[in-house]
Amino acid sequence: MERLGLDLNRNMIGGLRPPIKDEAPYHENEGTMNILITGGSGLIGKELCYSLIQDGHSVTISSRYPEKIVGFPANVNIQRWEPSLVNYINVIVNLAGENVAKKRWTVTQKRRILQSRTQIGNAITEAVARSTRKPSVIIQSSGIGYYGISNKMVTELTPCGHDFLAKLAVDWEASTAKVEEYGVRRAIIRTGIVLSRAGGALPRMLTPFKFFIGGPLGNGKQWVPWIHIVDEVGAIKFLIYDEASRGPFNLCAPNPVTSRELSNTIGNILMRPAFFRTPGILLKLLFGEMSTMILDGQRAIPERLMELGYDFEFKTVDVALRHLLTK
Repeated sequence: MERLGLDLNRNMIGGLRPPIKDEAPYHENEGTMNILITGGSGLIGKELCYSLIQDGHSVTISSRYPEKIVGFPANVNIQRWEPSLVNYINVIVNLAGENVAKKRWTVTQKRRILQSRTQIGNAITEAVARSTRKPSVIIQSSGIGYYGISNKMVTELTPCGHDFLAKLAVDWEASTAKVEEYGVRRAIIRTGIVLSRAGGALPRMLTPFKFFIGGPLGNGKQWVPWIHIVDEVGAIKFLIYDEASRGPFNLCAPNPVTSRELSNTIGNILMRPAFFRTPGILLKLLFGEMSTMILDGQRAIPERLMELGYDFEFKTVDVALRHLLTK
């Protein structure tokens, strides 16, 4: 099998190894898991990888461009996608997909964003169908945009929306739905805005405050379904271990805030003004349809996650941002 430095017939530190023959399915605290993360070079994937390695698991990052991935521990395997990998895997975390905020949403870019998600999902499904040993669980990534634009409280029971992000989430989730027919447990993570100093939305939010021109975006009334990176990783691991977790889960803190509340909190912590509002019309001119990611939102609640007993470490945005901005 073609691979950059990995031979599945060799044993190596941190490398993939075939599970013991006739070994019973993995359960929490019973041993080390082989975990495959697609799209693992992104913000969430990196933090999840580090955490799983610290827990003693064997982690492989699958990427379209493995030669470009750097900065991971030496005992993390980094390689191109290969269907036969599934035979050696206990858990698949599918995070793969082009950054939706990377470029302006032209027709071509929308198609590229969709294909970057559904193609790997379809490939995983096909690989599971052909595998001689099925993974025990697949964590399928999705977005809180699934619900469309809404100022009303939304839970996992709320129907999907009808805009681009909603349709994208629906198709993304559907790309691995068939694995359930093969007896594989599947949990869907509808992630909100992840707060981290290492990347994502927060560093961009902080830039205006550094120049004393921080403030809400648009009218400031749109809801922000945020989650601290620690809870994003913690929730994913919780869903990996919890055998009762199936179906969709909102990965966002239990206390969403408006854009105005978020900017005021950042201003208070940094001791900078937070009253310079960026007009919505300007953002629409700059970003076109993609401005909906800034000007619209969802008042999402992680109802199912809390029902299963996940205890958020960062429940309020004030505590979350103080942890991120003052440590």
